[in-house]
Amino acid sequence: MSLGATLKMVRQQHGWTQKRVATGLCSQSLLSAIEHDHYRPNAQLFMALCRRLAISLDQVSLAQGVMVSPMAAVNQRLEQLCNRHEYAALKADLLAPTTVAQVVTDAQTQAYYYYLGVAEFQVDPSLTAAGDHLRLAVNLGRRRHPLTTMTRLSWAAFALVTQRQGRPQAAKRALRQAITGIERAAYEKNLNIVFYLAALMTCDQPVTATQWLQRGIAFATQHDTHYLLANDYYLLAQLAARQSDPTGQRDAQQKSQFLTDLFHEKVYRPTGLSEF
Repeated sequence: MSLGATLKMVRQQHGWTQKRVATGLCSQSLLSAIEHDHYRPNAQLFMALCRRLAISLDQVSLAQGVMVSPMAAVNQRLEQLCNRHEYAALKADLLAPTTVAQVVTDAQTQAYYYYLGVAEFQVDPSLTAAGDHLRLAVNLGRRRHPLTTMTRLSWAAFALVTQRQGRPQAAKRALRQAITGIERAAYEKNLNIVFYLAALMTCDQPVTATQWLQRGIAFATQHDTHYLLANDYYLLAQLAARQSDPTGQRDAQQKSQFLTDLFHEKVYRPTGLSEF
């Protein structure tokens, strides 16, 4: 079913009029246009309609996309903000009318929800919005085989969020989706992020987190890239400190600093592992 048809079907199942559903969210005429697939809602309106109609995000097929962003035009800036860990600015850019006013492709829509989920994860402690947006990103990638890099990133970020929400089994399932077959996938540097997110997810288990980082470092060096290595080594140093390994801590800190100086990569520097 299309997005509009799904919204209409659920509304009718509730026995609600268009006016009741639209009140406080949009005009009745706009809801009618959405239900007839003459207009695709932006991210905020879509989420609000789902909440009002009590629609689980797992129920909605987003194969036809949602009006959100001209990602081709803004992608470079979003990536820069994400890499510099400027998450408040990233969220503001994503929610700006100039970003949400256009629609392009499903792949770009998926990237939008991924970036928005990452931004929400950093700025909103409740994690509710982050989980919702990352679930949408995951759903947009379900029908693509083999998995794209963006789908793997979405699964990995969703795993981290669900782990922080106290849902360890759901987190493990999501991480398994992200990591399965990654060594055989067509290489893109953003795949390095999957291993880093896996380490963040398991920071309460320093040995496991260290293994994820070591695997990620090996994966990156195998593909002759430095991307994210400074962050990997910085986190590795913190884990070594937690395991009372001063030699390992010093070695990882030196490598992180060397890579930062050489490649000018911005390193995310939490004050302690309790923040993860």
